[in-house]
Amino acid sequence: MNKDEQAQIQAAIDGELRLLDPAVRASDEAVRALQEPGFVEFGASGTRWDATSILQVTGAVSEEPEGSVEVTRMTGALLTDGVVHLTYHLDYKGRRSNRSSLWRRHPEAGWRLYFHQGTLTEE
Repeated sequence: MNKDEQAQIQAAIDGELRLLDPAVRASDEAVRALQEPGFVEFGASGTRWDATSILQVTGAVSEEPEGSVEVTRMTGALLTDGVVHLTYHLDYKGRRSNRSSLWRRHPEAGWRLYFHQGTLTEE
């Protein structure tokens, strides 16, 4: 993997981790800046979220004490120039899920989350 490919994957990882930061989640503007207008998520709860409705839960998570979200096993794959697929395991207050995200790079807006899915797991 060359340096540009590594940099693209790292940019998506950085964006994903920012979206999990309680300070970012507390700001609708900050969340919107990291998501595509056509963003879709299939949550671990089975709920389908879009760019507007997801703001209902991002703010709620931001009120939790810091350290309540643990991310492990995060890996990324460059699917094509400007598109990165991330996978990782998330533990939120004992609720464990496998996560998958697609990030796209935009010339004006930078890296933005296009799609996210969470699936509950026992592991």
